[in-house]
Amino acid sequence: MTGSRFGVNDKVVVVTGAGRGLGRGIAVAFAEGGAQVVLVSRTKSELDETASMVKEAGSVSKIVIADLTDLEGISALASTLWDSFGRVDVVVQAAGRQLRKASADVTVAEWRAILDLNLSAPFLLSAALGKMMVESHVAGRHIFIGSLASKIGLPNVVPYAATKSGVVGVVHGLAREWAAEGITVNAVLPGYFDTELTRDLLSDPVRSNWVMSRIPMGRLGDPQDVASACLFFASDAAKYVTGETLAVDGGWLAT
Repeated sequence: MTGSRFGVNDKVVVVTGAGRGLGRGIAVAFAEGGAQVVLVSRTKSELDETASMVKEAGSVSKIVIADLTDLEGISALASTLWDSFGRVDVVVQAAGRQLRKASADVTVAEWRAILDLNLSAPFLLSAALGKMMVESHVAGRHIFIGSLASKIGLPNVVPYAATKSGVVGVVHGLAREWAAEGITVNAVLPGYFDTELTRDLLSDPVRSNWVMSRIPMGRLGDPQDVASACLFFASDAAKYVTGETLAVDGGWLAT
């Protein structure tokens, strides 16, 4: 799709959480589309693996080690992007963590930790990079990775679901705030995927059967399913699409 209205060739694309799981799959997909990919995570060894995959896909990448729960980390990332590229075209916020625990047992420290990474960090990073887009007159794309948990009630993941519901609010607000600048803000809401976040859950036959029984397509999602949705939102084909949440769930919400 390089060169078409669905293409992302030569776009500067920032992917957080790029060291594994959905973030890695998204980064590789953008590389296959010809984008310059900036890989962001806290773990260098994981980013090195992703960078090798990006290279195999025929593109170049830049690794940035950053703790996005720290304002200094966000500022340093923004400075690095400006110094290296002079612009950002797309930011995909895929960093996040899960917490499976009865709500009555969740500590204040655990609540704050998941809030910081899953909600505060994505908002603050988008605010910083959105400012850069406005100042450099780039009609950029902000893509948040949300969750099916923001649409349905799930037990024992309330802090996670709360942060992902908050992400939807951020998407709607920023979409209105930046619309006049041509900047779009959207979210992809994955269902159940075979990633590090769900592997423990799906290793339990009872819980795995419960999950599979609710997916009309009869399979778990593949990272490329989410990556394809991100490619659409990042392309010129979606330049009039903003404030949207797209479920990639194998039909779960249709049941």
